[in-house]
Amino acid sequence: TKVPLSYGAKEKYLVRLQSDPNLTKSIATTVPRMSFDLVGMTYDTTRKQQSTLQNFGFSSGSFRSQYAPVPYNFDFNLYIYVRNIEDGTQIIEHILPYFTPDYTIKLNLIPEMGIVKEVPIILNSTSHDIIYEGGRENETRMIIWTLNFTVKGFVFGKTTETGVINRAFVSVYNLI
Repeated sequence: TKVPLSYGAKEKYLVRLQSDPNLTKSIATTVPRMSFDLVGMTYDTTRKQQSTLQNFGFSSGSFRSQYAPVPYNFDFNLYIYVRNIEDGTQIIEHILPYFTPDYTIKLNLIPEMGIVKEVPIILNSTSHDIIYEGGRENETRMIIWTLNFTVKGFVFGKTTETGVINRAFVSVYNLI
């Protein structure tokens, strides 16, 4: 079955799943669900390129240039909300085999410049928490799996657009 995925911090998503003003809806009817959020960004000195390096491209009749991108590591958490351990492990079993420990995708980052890069996504860790609704003797619980990923991405600056040189005036002198 398909599991819904949305952007949202863990705490806000938990409140959304647990909120019910009439106390008529149990968590079991709203899970399994997944959410993700960006938890940090760090500059990656190991992938730094020369600052004056430029990329060039031609599109829509104009010439474009752009300085080399700045390498950043983006840290994301993926949260999987389930009712029981078995549901969680079934979802995890569909995710983990792709990461050994990374999964690399080719992205067309800036189409008008023709910039295509391979971006690795690294699975750093997995963990789970068990949250009970009410007392510990109550059978209603929610299990939250947390998967932490690092995306080795880039931040690009603006592109500079210039016209195409159509004419040139040249003077040639014979110095013999």
